Amino acid sequence: MIGREERWRRHVPVHPSYRCRACGADWPCQDARLALLIGFRGNRVGLMVYLGSHLARALRELPDVHPAPLADRFLHWVPRRR
Repeated sequence: MIGREERWRRHVPVHPSYRCRACGADWPCQDARLALLIGFRGNRVGLMVYLGSHLARALRELPDVHPAPLADRFLHWVPRRR
C-alpha cells in the first residue's frame, strides 16, 4: 500500500535521466501529465512551450536517445484542440 506522503509527492523530473522523482517512471509520468493538464488548464500553448523546453533539455542530457521517442514522450500525449 502506498503511504499518504508518497502518494502526494510531486512527480517532477530528475536530471539528467528524466525519470520521475516520485515513481521512477519516464517523465512525464501519468501523475505528472494529469498535474500538468490541471495546472495549464485552458492554456494549451503554455503547456506545449513548457514541455518543449523540457524536451530541448532532455535532448541535450540524453544524447544517446533517439529524438523521435523523446518527442512522443514529451509532446504527443497532450490532447488536441477540439
